[in-house]
Amino acid sequence: MNTIVFDMDGVLFDTERLCQDSWLAVAEESGLPNMDVIFPQCIGLNANDSRRIVMNAYGEDFDYEGFRSKASVWFWDYIEKKGLPVKPGVKELLSWLREEGWAVGLASSTRRSSVENHLEQAGIRDYFATIVTGDMVEHSKPRPDIYLMACRELGVDPGQAYAIEDSPNGIRSAYRAGMSPLMVPDMIAPDEEMRELSTKIFSDLHEVLRFLQTEV
Repeated sequence: MNTIVFDMDGVLFDTERLCQDSWLAVAEESGLPNMDVIFPQCIGLNANDSRRIVMNAYGEDFDYEGFRSKASVWFWDYIEKKGLPVKPGVKELLSWLREEGWAVGLASSTRRSSVENHLEQAGIRDYFATIVTGDMVEHSKPRPDIYLMACRELGVDPGQAYAIEDSPNGIRSAYRAGMSPLMVPDMIAPDEEMRELSTKIFSDLHEVLRFLQTEV
């Protein structure tokens, strides 16, 4: 195989943790209970599916858009002050994939404007031949749609492509698409289901690079 599709948050950038911090901070300010339980359910989902989970928890009268707006302000303020946290091994892995002629895509549940911003800020936008984002599909992970679209745009059969994911929802999505999921856990430790669905589990992207080098 010489095709690979990356998730973004939690794989390329340590942004899932920042997103969680922003949600918890705004929830505390607003007196919302149980956000520490609700947020993990949203990891890997796009805006539509995350909204459904939050509205189910707080009721149909909950101002979800207002909440997300405040969380977004907190998130971007942090990045402006302290920079975008890039995961260790990202540039080494992407550089090797380019040198070896791999087809590289990205499938992120995040909306495209944020994805493009992050990639440009980190200086890695040009490594990706195709980018599929959460606002391009009605339902994102754990459904396979976003990975199937990425594979179509790369012109490859899903069975001939790897997917790099950190979250259970992402692994489920890649597996259901028929890809070979490589898991690099971030905020959620792998359980028995993840060990069954993942082709292999790694501690970081440096390990992923060493694995792919042995597969060539």
